[in-house]
Amino acid sequence: MSERTYPADVNPSHVLVVSGSASVAGALSGLLQSEGAVSITTAANGNQARGLLAQREFALVIVNAPLEDEFGHELALLAANRFLSGVMLLVKTDAAGEIAQRVERSGVMVVPKPVNRASFFQALKLLQASVSRVHTLQSENRRLQRKIEEIRMVDRAKCALIQYLRMTEPQAHRYIEKQAMDLRVTKMEVAQGILQTYDT
Repeated sequence: MSERTYPADVNPSHVLVVSGSASVAGALSGLLQSEGAVSITTAANGNQARGLLAQREFALVIVNAPLEDEFGHELALLAANRFLSGVMLLVKTDAAGEIAQRVERSGVMVVPKPVNRASFFQALKLLQASVSRVHTLQSENRRLQRKIEEIRMVDRAKCALIQYLRMTEPQAHRYIEKQAMDLRVTKMEVAQGILQTYDT
């Protein structure tokens, strides 16, 4: 899945609002539009929302529980865990604590209902900060994984040079570095070329 980015304003640009109440969905859409949301898609139930999530990525998913075909926390967990969306779950105050215990470990933000404009945007800002932090960590993790893969491939290429060209390890290391500089490519690309030549 591709890495998502978020604009500097309160709301991510692509939002999925899931609500069995058309009036609530309209009210939430209006609030999001007032803060610059570019694309707002609505779903009336969990099944419809799952279909939409399978078709495209949403930076933010807001679920107004309960839904007509499920309570809504299952959908919220799915969106948070599988699709890496920021997820807000609106739940009546008397059930908010119990539901929060089930979903908050997955990064779902539970907001008690009724909710006013100020508390909605405060929760949205907190959610955005949390999701941005997660994506920053994931981006760093991917960078480290690429670095590890490069080190492994360069080491394999060194072994090939040592085996087939009788180079020493320092000579193989300098050869790969010099080729990368001379050809203006990465060491990984040089290593791939060496492996294609010798390690077949």
